[in-house]
Amino acid sequence: MTTRRAALAGLAAFAASPLLPAPSLARGLRKPPRLRLGDTVGLVAPASAVSERQIADSLFTIRGMGLVPRLGKHIADTSGYLAGDDAARASDLNTMFADPDIRAIFAIRGGWGSARILPLLDWTMIRRNPKLVIGYSDITALHLAIAERAGFMTLHAPNASSSWPEHSWNSLWRLAFTGETPVLGGAAEEPGRPAPLGRTITQGRARGRLLGGNLTVLTALMGTPWMPDFDGAVLFLEDIGEAEYRIDRMLQQLSLAGVLGRLSGVIFGRCTSCATSDPDYAGFSLDEVLDTHLAPLNIPAFVGANIGHLANQLSLPHGGEVEIDAAARTIHLLEPMVG
Repeated sequence: MTTRRAALAGLAAFAASPLLPAPSLARGLRKPPRLRLGDTVGLVAPASAVSERQIADSLFTIRGMGLVPRLGKHIADTSGYLAGDDAARASDLNTMFADPDIRAIFAIRGGWGSARILPLLDWTMIRRNPKLVIGYSDITALHLAIAERAGFMTLHAPNASSSWPEHSWNSLWRLAFTGETPVLGGAAEEPGRPAPLGRTITQGRARGRLLGGNLTVLTALMGTPWMPDFDGAVLFLEDIGEAEYRIDRMLQQLSLAGVLGRLSGVIFGRCTSCATSDPDYAGFSLDEVLDTHLAPLNIPAFVGANIGHLANQLSLPHGGEVEIDAAARTIHLLEPMVG
């Protein structure tokens, strides 16, 4: 069995391979093509195994968007808790990027496993064929790796088997189909919010490359060659089912690694079911944990954005240049993410 040390060594060796584009070449490349009604899009399962119901739901959703779905060859495979072995899952993603008839790629679900296939992807080919990759949660690993190794924007958005309510669909339409530069978020786009409402930690405006996603997945990539440069970035985060001390631990890791100190702004979305259920718990609240880490940065920061494991989450232009207004809790894309 491959040891953890051997696996990390393999990642490092692969990162040094001439097949990988240098990080300095990963910005300013061609944009993914915009989506049009009738386009063919790929459906892949880069992480956890998918059920027949999830495949059926995904086909129904994609057709309802006016798109033509094409399933990956290994979409129904299983290997333990994964959707097939690493080579099969990587093969489906490579095939979708290489096929000129495929305009974008939707992940059916997250779970766990996307990080395992990063060394098996053909990054030279991917960089030459920019396409929107659409999904969230464990798909964060793909978003971050593409930002680092290929340089084009992707969509942090519901997975294909998710529900696609109004705000999710409208933001996807404006970003991917019409190529707009919308202002996303704000109180008007925070439907069905449980108390307490979103709040501003530090007021102000900030500009930078929008990077982030699931906090657990992001911190798992720390120290690997798949993390993009966070200098001047706007970091956005979300998570689910993590106790307050775990959020504290992961934010501390980002702080110790120097990531938090290099940012221009921070957005913390929702942490669904992240409150300890122990009735005798007397520790920090999630808000206190966030304030402890984010307030001392003295950069624009707000929490409670409509991002994460919840209905009506916004579709976000991962890797795009944005301006945030922490007081209004808005995100403004500064250039179209599609060509």
